[in-house]
Amino acid sequence: MVAALAPKTGAAGDVVIEAVDLKRHYDIRRGLFRGHATVRAVDGISFVLAAGRTLAIVGESGSGKSTLARVVTLIEPPSGGTLKLMGREPFSGDATAQRELRRAVQMVFQDPYGSLNPRRKVGAILEEPLIINTPMKAAERRKRALAMLAAVNLRPEHYNRYPHMFSGGQRQRIAIARALMLNPRLVVADEPVSALDISIQAQVLNLMMDLQEQFNLAYLFISHDLSVVRHIANDVLVMYLGRPVEHGPKELLFTQPRHPYTMALLAATPRVDPGQRIDPQIVKGELPSPLNPPKGCAFHTRCPFAQDRCKVDVPALRTVDGRLTACHFAEQIAG
Repeated sequence: MVAALAPKTGAAGDVVIEAVDLKRHYDIRRGLFRGHATVRAVDGISFVLAAGRTLAIVGESGSGKSTLARVVTLIEPPSGGTLKLMGREPFSGDATAQRELRRAVQMVFQDPYGSLNPRRKVGAILEEPLIINTPMKAAERRKRALAMLAAVNLRPEHYNRYPHMFSGGQRQRIAIARALMLNPRLVVADEPVSALDISIQAQVLNLMMDLQEQFNLAYLFISHDLSVVRHIANDVLVMYLGRPVEHGPKELLFTQPRHPYTMALLAATPRVDPGQRIDPQIVKGELPSPLNPPKGCAFHTRCPFAQDRCKVDVPALRTVDGRLTACHFAEQIAG
């Protein structure tokens, strides 16, 4: 029944989203006498994501992950570059096309306690996107909501309950069900399991993977937890101060990282198997201010491999050992 209500759309491998040199900049007033500055929150991100695939965006807080999510979900327009959804440009000025594309891109937020209206019952929460975007009758909306509850392993009686009556994991299941009500092609998941207990995280991730297979969804999965990323992603894009520093297949980045920042993130990830642990890298200091990023390679102030060239030249994103990496000395770095 659920498959009939939310059929697969598009063929596996069809390109759902394509970003080329995507940018999102903000002009900030620094103070009464200090003038303006530009924050380059996203500064040249390119990727292609196909149906049935998951691209993970990883990096520290402040690296630009959530800003990228707001651009992809059409909440904010890009400052430069191009963004295509199903081959169409949502910011081309065609309001009708933009409305249609907004339905095809949905988001699952980090906090399952704050993303659901506590004054509305679950059924009303699920049906709201249908009321706004479709001419469906009440009976049809209810049928669809009940089917989606079943798809996320919740029971029919949950339809008439309020969000406070559910656990965190159940609330996130409801949030996922709401995101799927309009049969989207792309789901942007912004830290969707970071607020959940470890024991519940795997259940929610497995559910997302099952739904991806069932509905042929593309996932843009934003996270700082690489153990979670390894479980769900096909490809990984590592961001630092708004720029890509490494981008490629998951297994390559986890087993043979070629950028010092990727190595530092992996070294900070706990591993039970001693044979899979990466020697800890000494990363000094905090993430620099986006208002005043370092010249040259933005990571050179914290990089254990930095040389004089890194302080001057911005490394180009280039192919090294089957992935893209932005490091002058990627060939000499062994993960």
